Amino acid sequence: MIRTELCDLLNVEYPVLQGGMAWIGTAELASAVSEAGGLGIIGAGHMPPDLFRNEIHKLKERTSKPFGCNIMLMSPFVKEVMEVVIDEKVPVITTGAGNPSSYIPRLKEIGTKVIPVVASVSLAKRLVRGGIDALIAEGTESGGHVGNITTMSLLPQVVDAVDIPVIAAGGIADGRGMAAAFALGAKGVQMGTRFVLSEECIAHENYKNIVLKAKDRSTVMTGLTTGHPVRIIENQLARKYEELEFKGTSKEELEKLGAGTLRMAAIDGDVKNGSVMIGQISGMLHDIKPCKQIITDIMTETETVIKNMQSLVK
Repeated sequence: MIRTELCDLLNVEYPVLQGGMAWIGTAELASAVSEAGGLGIIGAGHMPPDLFRNEIHKLKERTSKPFGCNIMLMSPFVKEVMEVVIDEKVPVITTGAGNPSSYIPRLKEIGTKVIPVVASVSLAKRLVRGGIDALIAEGTESGGHVGNITTMSLLPQVVDAVDIPVIAAGGIADGRGMAAAFALGAKGVQMGTRFVLSEECIAHENYKNIVLKAKDRSTVMTGLTTGHPVRIIENQLARKYEELEFKGTSKEELEKLGAGTLRMAAIDGDVKNGSVMIGQISGMLHDIKPCKQIITDIMTETETVIKNMQSLVK
């Protein structure tokens, strides 16, 4: 059985985190992942504090196991959302789009583990000085907001640069990817796209179907000129965005074009005009399973891959 120091840190059975996906990382999905032995994560996104608190309550009704919340530090509600985290004594938070250091002292008082997502070595080094518990090194293969360094290049450099557990994210959806992450020094993995294709994920059927049909080159990166690139399925929205972006359209106009489009796709099912945030690994996913089966399969396959690798050493 594979068990790393991350399991002890987070009090979970398996070193598997579910990506904190806005509109998709709901209580239904997060509780199912936690019940299956991983760490389920509610994606706060730009959620108002009252809705965020309600989602936590829904999760607590479904599971008594550890869970986490992903906090988007650029959210207009971030201060209020952090108060909810403290009130509800959320065991773990992952963070993106900013530096959580100013919140860490109060989070530490209630025992919350703080795990930022990073896309560069320099950011990893800076955040470690703030007293975080672990890091998620996320490569550009991921869906949603991404950096520009691949997981295979980023992960070992972050591992070498810090002395806390590092979790790999981006392009990981099976045991081969998990074994590769371990080989590069990771103590666990975070998966988002794989859990989109779970029975418990509430994403619209159209959203899941377009992910099932995706190929290796089905995603594109938009927002390159804004400094905040986003990986999504190529569709009418993506083509329109790219056309305007490289015509010199202002950042404000581009943000207006993208506003609300994730919900349009994930909840309303408009996968032509909505933003289908998904990773490049979607091209190898062809089925929908319960979260428990997804985690069981990846752990079993990881053990098999590691044993096969050991057999190569004579």
